[in-house]
Amino acid sequence: MDRQGKEKWFSRKIELIVVAVILIVLTLLLLPVLQQSGHDYDSYVRVTTRNHLKLIGLALHNYHDAYGTFPPAFVADDNGKPMHSWRVLILPYLDQRALYEQYDFSEPWNGPNNVKLVTQRPNIYGYPGQKGDATVTAFAAIAGKPCVFQGSEPVAIKDIRDGTSNTLVAGEAVGAGIPWTKPQDVEFDQFTHWGAPAGFSSDVVVGGAYALFADVSVQSISSDEFDEKTTRALFTRAGGD
Repeated sequence: MDRQGKEKWFSRKIELIVVAVILIVLTLLLLPVLQQSGHDYDSYVRVTTRNHLKLIGLALHNYHDAYGTFPPAFVADDNGKPMHSWRVLILPYLDQRALYEQYDFSEPWNGPNNVKLVTQRPNIYGYPGQKGDATVTAFAAIAGKPCVFQGSEPVAIKDIRDGTSNTLVAGEAVGAGIPWTKPQDVEFDQFTHWGAPAGFSSDVVVGGAYALFADVSVQSISSDEFDEKTTRALFTRAGGD
């Protein structure tokens, strides 16, 4: 990397760090105010959910800065079987280096060592108001060959020919019941509509969910606004649509 490239990389890192700090501070400042009533608590959940997705997006871009690509949807074994999730791969960029170092990449996500870490889900993968099992993730990627998370092969920004602001990468998946370390996400080929319990769904967005785009923007999306055809176009990185 030449001097100009290094300066550009350093500048981008500083910008991402500043944005992350601002999001965290805003959440902390808003917490006492937004928890005063049920209505305000719903607002707090919305703000926090958006911020968590933003921070996940920033972590994905920091990973890209380090490796030249976004993380793959999963790391596979020699037979192509998924072993490790992208959610584990970006832990160092979510201030979770210590947890990352406890993870053993020589065994699958549910091996004797790694299965113990399922109970140590980082707060970033949960959100206020989440009910049920505290080991599951509140967020999942959209996974499939046409997507940014296409499988075991990583994708770079240059491969997102539809534009990062037009390409969706992840969203709320409250009803999916996915353990946060499990290499499982919402499958592109199986997606039908927003709000489905087994796919993208939310406790605060009726008939939809908050979604993260490849440019780190976050938007509330529902089936009332986006039909299946439009949504699937957003999922693809180079569909020309």
